[in-house]
Amino acid sequence: MHSMPSEPVQNLKNHPRFIPIYHAFALPILALNAVWTIVHAITMPSWGSAFAALVGIALVIVALFARVFALRVQDRVIRLEMRLRMRDTLPPDLVARIPEFTIDQLVALRFASDQELPALARRVFDERLNDRKAIKRLVAQWQGDHLRA
Repeated sequence: MHSMPSEPVQNLKNHPRFIPIYHAFALPILALNAVWTIVHAITMPSWGSAFAALVGIALVIVALFARVFALRVQDRVIRLEMRLRMRDTLPPDLVARIPEFTIDQLVALRFASDQELPALARRVFDERLNDRKAIKRLVAQWQGDHLRA
């Protein structure tokens, strides 16, 4: 996963994905709408205002779950990709242990270069590391992932 020329160099500090139209516009508008319709349903109770409040809440839930579902699928793809990559880069004793890696470990390890992946994978097992952030902090040669949900 090499960065494209137009993409900034990715590292631990700048890798979280922020989608302005989603995180800074759509989600806040939906949240404000939910609050507004709930307040309206409380201050001016009617079947219509109650239904509007329910729709407002449902829209926030749909928006949040759409993101969660996309990230879950992305994690499954990363798991598959990393298992294939590890077959080519890990020593035989670790290749046999590939199924033991958790999704959290694989998601974090994807940022490691091929050169450092074997040692880092062994360290993850030896130290029983499972926290994504802790594993990412150990990556010395960061390999960006710009194809993310």
